[in-house]
Amino acid sequence: MINQFDKLTFKLLLATSIREKEDSYIVSEIFKRFPSIQEILDVTEEELLSIKGIGRVKAHQIIAALKLARLNPSTTEERFTIRSPQDAFTYLKDMQYLTREEFVCLGLNTKNEILFRQTIFAGSLNASIVHPRETFLPLIRRSCASAIVAHNHPSGQPEPSKEDIEVTKRLREVGKVVGIEVLDHIIIGHEKFISLKEKGYL
Repeated sequence: MINQFDKLTFKLLLATSIREKEDSYIVSEIFKRFPSIQEILDVTEEELLSIKGIGRVKAHQIIAALKLARLNPSTTEERFTIRSPQDAFTYLKDMQYLTREEFVCLGLNTKNEILFRQTIFAGSLNASIVHPRETFLPLIRRSCASAIVAHNHPSGQPEPSKEDIEVTKRLREVGKVVGIEVLDHIIIGHEKFISLKEKGYL
């Protein structure tokens, strides 16, 4: 829910500011890569330049428009609060329908409210592939207090593998170093989940 701006209104605002149609590739790609309004408001020039069709001039136009939008606090979504592993599962329940594994990070503030959700990696989970740098970079950039990571098992069975546990321990240790606690690692199956914190791995 958004207090005053819904996503369609915000998309129109963004499209108008860069003289693009609402359904243009550039506008669609921005909303695809940054699905929440808060993520778009926090986007960097470097992230925009990685999108085909956006050069320096257009990136500057977008950043300028976002700065104006940021002045209006009503563009901020009501934030979902995580109080338990069940809350995290409820928020991420849509992942049970994915046909491939995806590793997702939730950035939280000091009140355990979700600031953003970002897919870090898609494919079979492997400690050497899920690099802490990719996980913690958006957390650091958005000044998050803590994080919850999660991934799905397309098989529907959420039992953790050896790789799942290794990734969890690695991220926990990096979190201690950078000062952003990894609160939990949720593995999502079909209508069920496993919390690696509850299992004693965090």
